[in-house]
Parts: sequence; structure tokens; C-alpha cells
Amino acid sequence: MKKTSTRLADGRELLYYDLRDDVVRDETDTRPLDPVSTASEIRRDPLLGDAVAIASHRQGRTYHPPADDCPLCPSRDGRHSEIPAAGYDVAVFENRFPSLAGDSGRCEVVCFTPDHDASFADLTEEQAALVLEAWTDRTAELAELPQVEQVFCFENRGAEIGVTLGHPHGQIYGYPFTTPRTALMLRSLAEHRERTGGRNLFDDLVARELAEGVRVVLEAEHWVAFVPYAAHWPYEVHLYPRARVPDLRALGEAARAEFPRVYLELLRRFDRIFGEAEPPTPYISAWHQAPFSGPADRRDFALHLELFTVRRTSGKLKFLAGSESGMSVFINDVPPEAAARRLREVAST
Repeated sequence: MKKTSTRLADGRELLYYDLRDDVVRDETDTRPLDPVSTASEIRRDPLLGDAVAIASHRQGRTYHPPADDCPLCPSRDGRHSEIPAAGYDVAVFENRFPSLAGDSGRCEVVCFTPDHDASFADLTEEQAALVLEAWTDRTAELAELPQVEQVFCFENRGAEIGVTLGHPHGQIYGYPFTTPRTALMLRSLAEHRERTGGRNLFDDLVARELAEGVRVVLEAEHWVAFVPYAAHWPYEVHLYPRARVPDLRALGEAARAEFPRVYLELLRRFDRIFGEAEPPTPYISAWHQAPFSGPADRRDFALHLELFTVRRTSGKLKFLAGSESGMSVFINDVPPEAAARRLREVAST
């Protein structure tokens, strides 16, 4: 892998991750861009104890542009985009409309491929491995920023999720705090450790799923994927490395090498859940990594990926209505065991 860092016309950082070492990235961004102006503010909710990012400047972000004006495609034929090069393997740049900026953190965009009409599931294993290298490198670099407490790599896929750019891409958030969801995991982790005399909750959870087997979707030498016992979403898969590590930086070489095959298989199964004639399955794919403070909890945290869809059956979505949105109590229409069985049925032959 070769990494090249450059700057866009408004000063934002752009990084190319290339499969070949001999690629030269010397293109310049000639667009007449105004300096990025953000109004990101973190406000604490005194009742719930969580944080809300107020980012009014995002109202003007790019919204469903036509394919021939996509800002994530390479710059070609006189059309200039966020990527000055005429081609790339993986590109990462600071978001022009960030939810978090400055002392409030950092937001980046990850372009998985120059092919506008592809998806992550269409990547080769070599390309998927390069994306994993980019995620890992960005985690390492953002960890060095004093304002970043936790790094979140994720992909929103599909209009049903709220995606406003159709080009295959993901995002990376560098939060200035430990996110509420991770804080809940850490609390459960500590309670389990106290209750069991030092046992690790993540280890016990994975061991239980492997022992029961009914919710296991895929087993590989270094990874295991299963539908969780109390899945919130109709089709939800959690992917864990068998050797517990706190974040992507600590992932072993063997697990790193095996990941592309396993992850691509899961994504391709997701597209077959509802049948071959159905449109692509919308999903959110989210890496959960340990925050950088709290060394004891950090050692005990388990890196894992959570993949889920908001589609509950053909043509119908799972909406977060009164119980979910008002009280955070999810109601799942699909039994986890049935979801796991379907995800095994659509395995690649």
C-alpha cells in the first residue's frame, strides 16, 4: 500500500491509498472554493447525560446530485470533484460539511472505489483489504489528535438509510467524547466483570453464541459472525475477531488477511436476503472500537463490526416509532434465530 497526503483548494486534507507503490499523486485541486465554515457545537443533555452535535451548516450539504455531477467520482473530462485525480483506489478526505470539526472532533469521507455504480460488495478481496488498511491508518492518526476520544468507521448504504450521495463511500468520525452506546457497553462490561469475578463479557457473549450455534451465520478461522440474542433490527449481524483486540490497530495479521473474504460474503448475503429480484438491501455497517481513555476498560473492550438493515421484509421498512424513538425500547418483528437461518440459506455456493 502507498499513502499520499495532499490538500484540496480550501485547505482540507485529502489522502490517497493506492495498491501500487509507483503511483504518483501530484494533481492539484483548481476549484475556486471558499474556506470551509462550520458552526459545529457539542451540547450536553442534562437529563440523559449524552451529547448532541449542533451543526446548522450541514443544511447546505450536497443532496442527491445527478451521477454526472457526483463529488466523489474522479475528476475527468473537465469536471472537477472532491478527488482531483482521474482515478484512484481508495481516497479519504475531510468532510466539507462536517458534523464535528475543530475542538469538537473531525469527520472524514472514505471513497471505496472510483466506480460510481458499484457497491462495497462488488469490491475484490484486494480492494476490500485496502479499505481495511485505510480504516486502520485513519484510526491510528486520529488517535493522535488531542480532541479525539473515539474513532468510528462506518458505512450508510441506500436511500432508505438517508444516504444523499449514491457513490459507494463511508465515513469516519473522530468524537471528542465516548459515545453513549459505547458507554453502555463499558458499563455492562464492568458489571459483568464484578459479578463473575473477572470474566470478560465480550468473550462470554461470543462463547455463548458459538456453543448454542442457532444464531451463528458464518464461522472462519479468525472471525465469527452471528445474529445477537437480543437483536434490535430485523436482520442484524455482529462480526468479531476470535482473538479479542480493542481496535483496528491491534488486529492481527492473520485476521486482517482473512477479513475481506468474510466481510464481502456477509455483504453479498445481505443483498440476497429478500430474493434475487429485490433492490439492493439498505444497511448500516459500523465498527465499534474502544475509546482512548480508561486503560482497564480499553484492554477489555472487543473490536467488532455491527451490520444491520432497516428493511424488515420485501418492500417494508422498520421505522423507529413511539417505543423505539420515545423510549429506546426496540420491537423486532424478525426472531433472531429466523434471521440467522435466512442468512445461512443465502450463503454463496
